[in-house]
Amino acid sequence: MNWDFPEPFLIDIQVAADDIDGLGHANNAVYVSWLERCAWRHSQSLGLDLVEYRRLDRAMAVVRHEIDYLAAAYEGDELHMATWIVESDQRLRMNRHFQLVRSRDACVLLRAQTTFVCIELSSGRPKRMPAEFVEGYGRALLPAMARG
Repeated sequence: MNWDFPEPFLIDIQVAADDIDGLGHANNAVYVSWLERCAWRHSQSLGLDLVEYRRLDRAMAVVRHEIDYLAAAYEGDELHMATWIVESDQRLRMNRHFQLVRSRDACVLLRAQTTFVCIELSSGRPKRMPAEFVEGYGRALLPAMARG
C-alpha cells in the first residue's frame, strides 16, 4: 500500500450490509465509527485501554474531525484503515491522521484528521495528560521528518 506516512497502525474492515445507505454505498456516518474504532484499537495497543483511562481519571476526547470522502465503499469491500499520531503538545492536545484504502484496487477512499483533548473523566473538563499518556502516545508519535 502507498501510505501517506511510514509505519501505520492498521485495522481491517469488511463493509457490511448494515453499513450501506439508501444510495447503495457505505454511509458517511459509518466512516466516523471506523475512525473511532481504529483510534481506539491503536490506543489499546499502546496500553491505554478503558481500564487505564478509568484508573487515571483521564481520556482523550474528540473535539474535531476533518474528513475528506474521496471515493465510495460498497458492501463486501475489504478495507484497510491506517492511523498515525502526527502531533502532540504532551499537555492537552493530540492529532491523528487516518487513511482508508480499498484492498482490491488500492483506491484511497478517505483521508481524515482528528483532534483530541485530554479530559478528566470525573468532571469532563480539559486536564493535563498524565505521564502514562505522554509516554504511551509519545511512543507512537511520528517524528517531524516523517510528517514531511
